[in-house]
Amino acid sequence: MKFKVAFIGAGSLVFARTLFTDIMSVPEFSDIDIAFTDINADNLAKVTQLCQQDLKANKIQTKIHSTTDRREAFKDAKYIVNCVRIGGLKAFESDIEIPLKYGVDQCVGDTLCIGGIMYGQRVIHALLEFCKDIREVAAEDAIMLNYSNPNAMATWACNKYGGVKTLGLCHGEMHGENQIAEVLGIPKEDLDFTCAGINHQTWYISIKHNGRSMLDKLLPAFEKHQTYRDEEKVRIDILKRFGYYSTESNGHLSEYLAWYRKRPDEIINWINLNNWIHGETGGYLRITKEERNWFETDYPKVLAEPAKKYDGSQRSFEHASYILEALETGKIYRGHFNIMNQGCISNLPEECVVEVPCYADKNGISVPAIGELPLGLAAVCSQSIWVQKLAVEAAVNGDTALLKQAALMDPLTGAVCNPPEIWQMVDEMLIAQEKWLPQYQKEIKLIKEHWAEETLIPTNNEYRGAARLKEKTAEEVAEDREQRIITV
Repeated sequence: MKFKVAFIGAGSLVFARTLFTDIMSVPEFSDIDIAFTDINADNLAKVTQLCQQDLKANKIQTKIHSTTDRREAFKDAKYIVNCVRIGGLKAFESDIEIPLKYGVDQCVGDTLCIGGIMYGQRVIHALLEFCKDIREVAAEDAIMLNYSNPNAMATWACNKYGGVKTLGLCHGEMHGENQIAEVLGIPKEDLDFTCAGINHQTWYISIKHNGRSMLDKLLPAFEKHQTYRDEEKVRIDILKRFGYYSTESNGHLSEYLAWYRKRPDEIINWINLNNWIHGETGGYLRITKEERNWFETDYPKVLAEPAKKYDGSQRSFEHASYILEALETGKIYRGHFNIMNQGCISNLPEECVVEVPCYADKNGISVPAIGELPLGLAAVCSQSIWVQKLAVEAAVNGDTALLKQAALMDPLTGAVCNPPEIWQMVDEMLIAQEKWLPQYQKEIKLIKEHWAEETLIPTNNEYRGAARLKEKTAEEVAEDREQRIITV
């Protein structure tokens, strides 16, 4: 079997290697062509070296073509796996730190809220450039598998404006399935799940065991669970009030809604600091910085670790490899993908990106009709969809008015800030992220002139958030990793 897969953002320190391991775990793919590309030549070289070492250990002769020239990587590619983070950690820091000055306390800040909106401006501009290259040099009808956040916005822009068929992929529903199986005391393989909604606001609308609905058993089961009742307070509260469990983590979900992070003294009541994903202020930024520092410091040790195994034992549950396996070999795969709605969920807008169960096989991607979401869930999703639409159109057109309206309509941002504060905050973030926002260059020049002349609204520049933890050193991260290995 011969075709080409290109990875863009292949310098991703852990994720790219994970996805590559998954794909090479498909026996039929041992002779495919692989290209890695990234603008960070050092990270690209390191990840390529690790993956090439894995190939050698598994006695696979494939050679990875590694290049900083993305058009070269895309040439004749049938599939493009995208996992870029435009602006890297420097831009990500401004997504978190600037809003904190205005009282907007985010856990992740990469999907919705003001951080996700601004991240979308950077990513969408870059992805449309990628799409142009894909159209010009990749294989005809190439497919992009997008892992970059904000996933729904990015996938929406690529499909509507990029001219490249794009599937948005995420793993949120998989973790929730494990939780539900645990609290119900039923093996996951014996449960039938249907999730539907929008990325990171998807809901388990059907959970059946031997044909019988388990939905009415979820709330008491979660409330009794000694761990989850403390770690998943937002998710359980939403389950209590709307009747359905969210696929998304407690920390993520808390920042997409208006109710849980708007009062600093109450945030701690809704989160848990056992793990960043449960709601820590800037938690994902902290863990990403720690991982970057550890990788750069301990790379020789990483290189000396045992190679990844391609026998299937280390294949993750990420969708990408299973989709490629289905499309190329015909093996049927069912997963939850992000696709353009086009009537799949009938009470959400026709033009939006929804996350729904899909089937992949030799004939392509099939999307069953979901019908209507429960009304309360549709209302929650619809509010976010309008934020996404405003943000997508703003990014494509470099329109600051639409960008600020997106921030104004965002549930948490609007709950914390008044309109003048939002206008100033967006201006400040545009200035800070200028180098990654070429579509806003004229507007940013005017904003800078305005900032030099006008009296600005005072902000709390010392505020660090309601639940901020200290960043670990590379040595502390290495020690934690070694301890986990010993424990396992």
